Amino acid sequence: MPDIPPRQLAALGLALVALLVLGGWYASRGGPEPAPASAPAIAVTGDDGGGGGGAGGSVIVHVAGAVRDPGVYRMRAGARVDDAVGRAGGATPRADLTQVNLAAKVEDGRQIVVPRRVPAPVVAGGGGSSAPTQPGVPLNLNTATLEQLDELSGIGPATAQKILDYREEHGGFGSVEELGQVPGIGDVRLASLREQVRV
Repeated sequence: MPDIPPRQLAALGLALVALLVLGGWYASRGGPEPAPASAPAIAVTGDDGGGGGGAGGSVIVHVAGAVRDPGVYRMRAGARVDDAVGRAGGATPRADLTQVNLAAKVEDGRQIVVPRRVPAPVVAGGGGSSAPTQPGVPLNLNTATLEQLDELSGIGPATAQKILDYREEHGGFGSVEELGQVPGIGDVRLASLREQVRV
């Protein structure tokens, strides 16, 4: 058998390695690529273990709004909206659960939105009513917010802020007439405000 020069032997070895690498590459391309798992986007926290409802299967819902962990969740079929809200970490302190039917059954592919509660007016002193004003009801000068005062006819944001500043400095209003001592409110404006405010 004739001797093969070392250089030719090395070239043959390299060609063999290249052939093997190429073959492996083609084999990997030919095989089906694993589909990207969508599971990470779905927070699956167990199978709800409530009596092995294997017959019912599962549903996927999107919980959004005023919950601690909004996202997409897999629930057992027959679960309630209350279960879905609980799975999403529960409602936040600002959630308005009166707007959600917690007893309704969840449906596959549906979004459950928990709305946020509209903030109540801030009570500046002790004891005053914090209920929002209604049309035709005089506004309480000692509990009104900047936004509520701004809605009074003849009062803009700047004057509304002056009313709040005066209220804070003097510990509240003793009478509607005292409103006339706020800078920017003269006799004419005070007369127009008498029917709109109270203490």
